[in-house]
Amino acid sequence: MDKERQEIIIAIVAGTITLLTIGAFMIFALFAYYRRRNKYLIETQQLQSQFQQTLLQTQLEIQEQTLHNISQEIHDNIGQVLSLTKLNLNTIDLRQPTTAQQKLDDSRKLVSKAIQDLRDLSKSLNSDYVTELGLLRAIEYELELVAKTGTLQTQLDVTGTPVRLDTQKELILFRIVQEAINNMLKHAEATLLTISVSYNNTGFHISIADNGKGFDNATATTDNKKTGLGLRNMHNRSRLIGAAVSITSAPGAGTTVAISLSY
Repeated sequence: MDKERQEIIIAIVAGTITLLTIGAFMIFALFAYYRRRNKYLIETQQLQSQFQQTLLQTQLEIQEQTLHNISQEIHDNIGQVLSLTKLNLNTIDLRQPTTAQQKLDDSRKLVSKAIQDLRDLSKSLNSDYVTELGLLRAIEYELELVAKTGTLQTQLDVTGTPVRLDTQKELILFRIVQEAINNMLKHAEATLLTISVSYNNTGFHISIADNGKGFDNATATTDNKKTGLGLRNMHNRSRLIGAAVSITSAPGAGTTVAISLSY
């Protein structure tokens, strides 16, 4: 009888220990789950906040660059066209009808050109012009502005069927392209800038290439802080939208910035 009672007590103690162990394990697992969940939520909120901050910074930088382009366009092109028109009108000699008519015709063409240039610029005054035009047209327009400076030739190659992306992704992608172009204009000493955009069923690829002096990738971030910062900005922005950026360059061999994004 005592033996049977001892066995019952042992069974109860063993069962209790087992239940307590299972309970403790469940509590620990539940605690670990909520800990991981809270960590995930915090990281998600941080990434979302970082994305929104980067998006805002991108919009401000695009606006700043757009205003710079407008200022330069007015000064270098429209201002010169209007000055030439004024010169033509001031030098008209009514005693020479043929020459006067020619200068009037030339002035009329110059004014028409100035009006068209102003219409083109008006598209850029809207801070949402990238959203309205789309990534591809915005890149094309950016190249048109570069070509008007006369500093180098530009070329745009497009393969596949263009696809509109999420607005926020297009803004960030355009800023990466814009930053690559600006870096090339400042440092490359190139005569040709080529942008290739290819679309396929799974994603698309952008290549921004110049035939300039190039640089050493290994020392870019250490020897030139400004260049290194620009490269890091491109990488940081691309990671936020799930894109990949690679930069290929060598002294005397030009520079190529490649951007890839899956749909």
